[in-house]
Amino acid sequence: MGDLGGGDCRAGVAAAEAAPAGGEADHLVVMVHGIVGSTADWKFGAEQFDTLLQDKVVVHCSNRNMHRLTLDGIDVMGERLAQEVIEEINKRPQIKKISFVAHSVGGLVARYAIGRLYRLPRQALENAPQSLSDNNRGDIYGLEAVNFITVASPHLGSRGNKQVPFLFGVTAIEKIACCVIHFIFRRTGKHLFLTDNDDGKPPLLQRMVDDCGDLQFISALQTFKRRVAYSNVGYDHIVGWRTSSIRGCSELPKWVDSTSKIYPHIVYEELSKAESIDQCADIAVVGKDNYTLEELLLRGLKRVSWEKVDVSFHNSKVRSAAHSVIQVKDPVMHSEGADVIKHIIDHFIV
Repeated sequence: MGDLGGGDCRAGVAAAEAAPAGGEADHLVVMVHGIVGSTADWKFGAEQFDTLLQDKVVVHCSNRNMHRLTLDGIDVMGERLAQEVIEEINKRPQIKKISFVAHSVGGLVARYAIGRLYRLPRQALENAPQSLSDNNRGDIYGLEAVNFITVASPHLGSRGNKQVPFLFGVTAIEKIACCVIHFIFRRTGKHLFLTDNDDGKPPLLQRMVDDCGDLQFISALQTFKRRVAYSNVGYDHIVGWRTSSIRGCSELPKWVDSTSKIYPHIVYEELSKAESIDQCADIAVVGKDNYTLEELLLRGLKRVSWEKVDVSFHNSKVRSAAHSVIQVKDPVMHSEGADVIKHIIDHFIV
């Protein structure tokens, strides 16, 4: 489906994107919104990137999956995003590097898109042995892959105990939600709750923790210099801490209030190293047990390293809107999340 308008979400970015080829900015930053969202959702974040990384990056707020189009399914949205990125790259021959910053479901859409955009490393094209640990890991449509950043994204889906906090962790309500979610969020709801079985295939999110046919999901993630998951430790009523931080129940850390004046809402940080997992053995044990399926997604995503940044707005007057505050969706109402955006930019590899 075609571009619905919106495009870049501010005049500053538009001006940067109009810069002639050969300018200093050779790093494309693609910002992806969440469900029923729009380019305006990243307005504050995009402005901060433009201000703090001036002449170093070109920011593009994705516009192909706005509003009701976000209900069409993660795969359909991912294909649209991939095509949009190709068009943006083709406009600017000076671009050499690419990064993604995505909120909520946008993180899953971006993961799908990079699986489509991934290009094999040279040794693979020459039929030489390769692995995820190889230095030459391929690229994203000919560009060097640098930062892949998700903000409150449900990497393990929304099915399972307390993965969607507003369901109160009540098993009966969570089971009902699995059965009716597609009436509200249509195909995207099925993907999030792992109830899709297109042509008898496993759920899409299960397929997205490995390379699947011509979609190289895990290889694409591996090709980025860094992968970062920002998560709300509480008061996010849409996406739970476990699914957004790619952790099991026993892996959730104990955190304390931040003493930082620069990042007052960053309460915990860690680097999770890549784990070597026999994916075939994992697939063999998958049954109808929801927890087992969640474990499969978790183990698949652990095959690559992740920087994990935990955020808390528990002392904020707008803590009940944590899912939007962490993104600064509204610069006035959600301004307390500005330190999270600053943290993203301060640690961004240009």
